[in-house]
Amino acid sequence: MAAEQRNSPGQDAPRTASPGHGSRLSQILDDIAGEEARERISVRDLFTAMGDRAFGALILIFALPNVVPTPPGTSALTGAPLVFLSAQLMLAQTPWLPKILADRSMARSDFAAIVLRISPWIARGERMLKPRLPLFVMPPAEYLIGFLCLFLSIILILPVPLGNILPAIAICFFAFAILERDGICMLIGCAIFVLATAVAGGVIFAMAKGLLLLLRATLT
Repeated sequence: MAAEQRNSPGQDAPRTASPGHGSRLSQILDDIAGEEARERISVRDLFTAMGDRAFGALILIFALPNVVPTPPGTSALTGAPLVFLSAQLMLAQTPWLPKILADRSMARSDFAAIVLRISPWIARGERMLKPRLPLFVMPPAEYLIGFLCLFLSIILILPVPLGNILPAIAICFFAFAILERDGICMLIGCAIFVLATAVAGGVIFAMAKGLLLLLRATLT
């Protein structure tokens, strides 16, 4: 069974059904942001709301902030949940996060402001995608997506200047591929994966070479 079809949204998360189940991700996020009775929105709340779409939805949510230049440290914060989720997808496990991550929350107003910015882009992507080439998004290909996302998530955490944008874009394509069962989107993600790893590898090599030259100049 595909990891995206599992029913458990997360460790210790409530098992009650959410009215958002079966809806598109953009609509689910809009519904959560519009619940004025909530004071704060936690990662656990998102797990519960996403239900059987938790893998693709949460991977996309944590990857999106890295698509644009962000304050230093942002990629480290969003990269940790991505590492957990990607590893679980790769190993065909039920999605969950440690309590310390699942209980992280933000004010609903702040969450609504973020949703206001990203929801139109998510909705646009959802309209463009459709189920096709299932061979590239169903197991075992789905586990390969998990491995690629794990590799990219590790790159995200590394302090590589502007090295988080291309990996984040690739992860977003992989997440959309899982959500919409779109094999074309998976192939695009693979192409960006190759580019992202080449760029990150080049930057890391240049940084290491510069450090060695600096050490050599210091010691001579």
